[in-house]
Amino acid sequence: MIRVLVADDQEDIRDAFRIILDAQPDMTVVAEAACGASAVEQARHLRPDVVLADIRMPRLDGLEVTRLLAGPEAPDPIKVVVVTTFDLDEYVHTALRNGACGFLLKRSSPAMLAEAVRAAVSGDTLISPQITVRLLRELTAPAPADRASLTGRELEIARLVALGHTNAEIAAALFITAGTVKNHVAGIQRKLAARNRVGIAAWAWSTGHVRPEA
Repeated sequence: MIRVLVADDQEDIRDAFRIILDAQPDMTVVAEAACGASAVEQARHLRPDVVLADIRMPRLDGLEVTRLLAGPEAPDPIKVVVVTTFDLDEYVHTALRNGACGFLLKRSSPAMLAEAVRAAVSGDTLISPQITVRLLRELTAPAPADRASLTGRELEIARLVALGHTNAEIAAALFITAGTVKNHVAGIQRKLAARNRVGIAAWAWSTGHVRPEA
């Protein structure tokens, strides 16, 4: 059972997320927080599998919550998915660089919310399709050419990662197992010195291996 903590200063949003997640056969909401400080405190105490964090919250905002729970300096990182009304570039970039493993808009479907939680647990990153193209084209500068020595299959997988596909979706598209995809993704990360799937996607967009019309 995937244990989720929901952090949002609006009670009606917390209630809606709880209804959606508790209706999933593999999820349960273990706690709610109305401010960022409470989210950090409860997350460190309860150790949920995933924290859903709004950005605009009192005391600590969701970006700081993400940094404290999932950032490079977090002693025992917890997976955080940011769910917000606002898709400002500065928010998206900061959230992902602070360690978020997902960024969803609140208008996303209930199915996508549940899928984002599952993706976080499995090591994938899910970003709302509405912002994927804009974000990944601009996230980082182009990688040096000598770091782009990917095999044909690795490049194919990198392109699919950049288009927002999960390991399971890539496996189905290429007729290979999800485990094989996971191994390829790990290899791509090593070759590109990318921290995560977002880094792979950013490299693919910034080097022109993926274009908006793809």
